[in-house]
Amino acid sequence: MISSLMPNYNRIDVSFSHGEGVWLMTDDGRRFLDFGAGIATSSLGHGHAGLTRAIAEQAAKVMHVSNLYRVPQAERLAARLVDASFGDSVFFCNSGAEANEALVKSFRKTMADEGKPERFRVICTEGAFHGRTLAMIAATGNAKYLAGFGPAVEGFDHVPFNNLNALRAAITPETAGILVEPIQGEGGVRPAHAEYLRGLRAAADEFGLLLGFDEVQCGMGRTGKLFAHEWAGVVPDAVSMAKGIGGGFPLGALIANERVAKHLVPGSHGTTYGGNPLACAAGNAVLDVVLAPGFLTQVGRVSGRFRAGLEALVHRHGDVFGAVRGHGLMQGLVCLVPNGEVQTACFNEGLLAVAAGDNVLRLVPPLIVSESEIDEALNRLDGAARRCRPSLFADAAK
Repeated sequence: MISSLMPNYNRIDVSFSHGEGVWLMTDDGRRFLDFGAGIATSSLGHGHAGLTRAIAEQAAKVMHVSNLYRVPQAERLAARLVDASFGDSVFFCNSGAEANEALVKSFRKTMADEGKPERFRVICTEGAFHGRTLAMIAATGNAKYLAGFGPAVEGFDHVPFNNLNALRAAITPETAGILVEPIQGEGGVRPAHAEYLRGLRAAADEFGLLLGFDEVQCGMGRTGKLFAHEWAGVVPDAVSMAKGIGGGFPLGALIANERVAKHLVPGSHGTTYGGNPLACAAGNAVLDVVLAPGFLTQVGRVSGRFRAGLEALVHRHGDVFGAVRGHGLMQGLVCLVPNGEVQTACFNEGLLAVAAGDNVLRLVPPLIVSESEIDEALNRLDGAARRCRPSLFADAAK
């Protein structure tokens, strides 16, 4: 008999009753240091007083009214995101896939309204991940995700990541824009070179294209700036966001400049739940923390300690880890043994981490993590590495 929950996830046999900060607890009293954060989603950790209070207070008033009416909470959140970014206007939705759908639709609509309807194709990169809808698995281009779902949605071309020559060669008269993750998460925590991101802007300007960044995973302060692309000094036309923007509450967003945003007129795009009062109360509570003076500086300070500790781990366990890569509190350990084994060893050490492509162990703790908790995670990673060392397989089995 099939389970009542569809079998589309490989779930670890554990459930959590509650959390405090960067810790998750089970009913039987086990404590786990959460360096997965719901895949970079629980940006303020678990049980954050400001976030839970904002959600509870808003839920007691009104949760949903639909976008037939004004939503002051959404207006406030949009204005704050505009003030803190390159953008001029914001569309709210529920997830990263929806935010990327909105980005691609807005690029196509902009070109059509500007008299170039033949420009509908978007250049994406190998190793990307943009979501699970039919269009976004086509944008992702991963054969594993495309298998079994019929013909791929037309309009996406793929080039090697961090390769400007390949990207420029792929531009045709049908190209509308470019969509790239400043740091590939699912693809193995692979950062884009700053020169590459700047080259994308130059190519877009030269050929009259639109430039979009998928910051669903690397945005909302995870690198020590609100957006990862800020490190390269690049100004995009649009950015997709989700995950950490709601601190665990479902919320996504497309931030765009006026050139792009003005084409999403009534009837062109929409969502039932997106930008409702409850979701935007959560988003505003997250921004209260992330935009507070000194918070992103602290993220940078803690992430520097984390990176140094991870590099020491690679040096100490060179038969388990080959390299560390990433930026800020989005780090990946390139594994020399199967990353699933390392993830299991971490679990047995009481540390939650996430597997990623390219045989990488992804480490994305809540942004509120302290230096002492970083040190504790490094200790547990050390223990996990000892479990995985080829010379100690017998001990690992015990």
